[in-house]
Amino acid sequence: MNGSAVGMRFFAVALIGALLSFMLAAPAPANAEDIPPPTGEVILTVTGNIGVRNVEDRAEFDLALLRRLPGTEFSTTTIWTDGVGRFKGVSLAALLKAVGATGENLTAVALNDYQISIPVSDAVEGGPIVAYELDGREMSVREKGPLWIMYPFDDDPSYRRETIYTRCIWQLARLTVVD
Repeated sequence: MNGSAVGMRFFAVALIGALLSFMLAAPAPANAEDIPPPTGEVILTVTGNIGVRNVEDRAEFDLALLRRLPGTEFSTTTIWTDGVGRFKGVSLAALLKAVGATGENLTAVALNDYQISIPVSDAVEGGPIVAYELDGREMSVREKGPLWIMYPFDDDPSYRRETIYTRCIWQLARLTVVD
């Protein structure tokens, strides 16, 4: 081989190596394998404009599946609890990303069929979470659980208004992503 052929071969090997490194470092695209079907009691069902499903036309989550998503927590006072509570769960943004949500609004429905619309624009870093723990304990239905959409009221005073309070739906059971 002459010098230019060796150089081209070296360049091709280096390029392939760089591409493989990039592909291995980049997160895999979301697909059905990212969220396996639940094995425990389903506590949240997400439907509508989603690209990732694990059961027929929807994404179902038991508590173990929710805990597999990136967790977050914050402490805040609320109008429903005494003192400062420590809420732990998955950010609404991370949940919507996990299911490949594309839409402008969410319809959130509680176990008692109470429903409220939440703009997807609320799903920001440092914003609301789908809480599954309060003060280090899972929440029972009696304690507004098992899931409660909670906003960090003490971190952002703009959340302290009636519109946002109505979006803090407890006993959350279903989310539908709509246009």
